[in-house]
Amino acid sequence: MTEIITVKFSDNGRKYHFDPNGKKYNVSDRVVVRTANGLALGTVSDSNHSIDESEIVGQLQIVMRKASEEDLLKEEENRELEQNALAICEEKVALLGLEMKMTRVEYSFERDKITFFFTADGRVDFRELVRLLAAHFHTRIELRQIGVRDEARMVGGIGICGRPYCCKQFLDSFVPVSIKMAKVQGLSLNPTKISGSCGRLMCCLQYEQDSYEYLASLTPSVGSTVKTPDGIGIVTEVNLVSGNLFVRLNDSEAAPIKYHRDNVKRISSDRRTNPKTQKNDDN
Repeated sequence: MTEIITVKFSDNGRKYHFDPNGKKYNVSDRVVVRTANGLALGTVSDSNHSIDESEIVGQLQIVMRKASEEDLLKEEENRELEQNALAICEEKVALLGLEMKMTRVEYSFERDKITFFFTADGRVDFRELVRLLAAHFHTRIELRQIGVRDEARMVGGIGICGRPYCCKQFLDSFVPVSIKMAKVQGLSLNPTKISGSCGRLMCCLQYEQDSYEYLASLTPSVGSTVKTPDGIGIVTEVNLVSGNLFVRLNDSEAAPIKYHRDNVKRISSDRRTNPKTQKNDDN
């Protein structure tokens, strides 16, 4: 077993293992750590604990020290420098007429490298931009193209639910989201209703997917033939959450009758059914 602490470098960033170097650290402590890219200032997310050596990937870096007032002041200065660097970079981009949108700038803790993040529809030849930036800042320059989901995480904002973006608030990684999830959950397939501000399918579609798939396995689908207390009929409408479904009885011209899934028995399934006909609102 190896003693470690976990450190993250942004509120919603990934957590990394570090060797506490024989010292005790508490959650929320600011620490200066050595990384493959030099010194960095992070926040302790898990205090001293032991894990199996097999869980450690690569070389375990050490914690140099608990952040001092000077370290914290330097971090604040770096944030101010980043805002200034962003404005300067945007001017250079406009001067060169490049089709790219600057998103964020990050100074390394030791200020020996500046990373510029941007989005673009395609590949961008930014070699001249790098030359101009290096001549202005006299340090290492890195330009990194990111996707629209990463941009949303960096910039942040309020989603259609009225809460801050999940990717900005607590998600530490993106998971695949498919249109099939919206179909299984009976949501409208209108892109404006199931897409986030980034233009991609909302991350929250996957939160309840396992529950919906489980309920779907218990509930006859639209078009299925079922046996009810009143006879055999065809399912015309389904509510997975409540478990209620509407059945049109055979040889009956009356309106479909509502039953709970526990009170019907599936005889056959119609796999050609369109999930869009499922409803989320009880009738």
